[in-house]
Amino acid sequence: MIPPDPAEFRRVAGRFTTGITIVTTVVEGVPHAMTMSAFTTVSLDPLLVLFCAEKKARFHDTVLGRETWAVSILGEHSEAASSWFATRGRPLEGQLDGWATHPGAVTGAPVFDEAIGALECRTHAVHDGGDHSIVVGEVLAVSLPSEGGPLLYDRGAYRALKPE
Repeated sequence: MIPPDPAEFRRVAGRFTTGITIVTTVVEGVPHAMTMSAFTTVSLDPLLVLFCAEKKARFHDTVLGRETWAVSILGEHSEAASSWFATRGRPLEGQLDGWATHPGAVTGAPVFDEAIGALECRTHAVHDGGDHSIVVGEVLAVSLPSEGGPLLYDRGAYRALKPE
């Protein structure tokens, strides 16, 4: 059997509409962030979530080196933030300048003010996932920073839910 072509796999998998998050942490007082579409809930008892971080991304080693981190679930008006924090090679210093954030009450990791939901987490487990690491986090705190519909990603483009 011939394995699927990676480009074709990406096209097919891209038809699975996802929400968009930004995962953040702080290292020696410097905030770090990265857009993540590979995020999901895992368990209610205990409360667990996961995200998948590409191993070659500099954020990978940064977040794996920290015990705590936060997830900001992006709203429909957050395309600019999603795009910026998905940009490879953006400057580390000041990367959150110009973005309204506040420190999470439990972890101190930045939470985006425009997020429609936020979770503060402690790393519970890390699993190998090929060219990604699967980072499972225990949820320590939840919040609803703002209201609105979710920012979605489908077939390589941002989308929003249509109002009824």
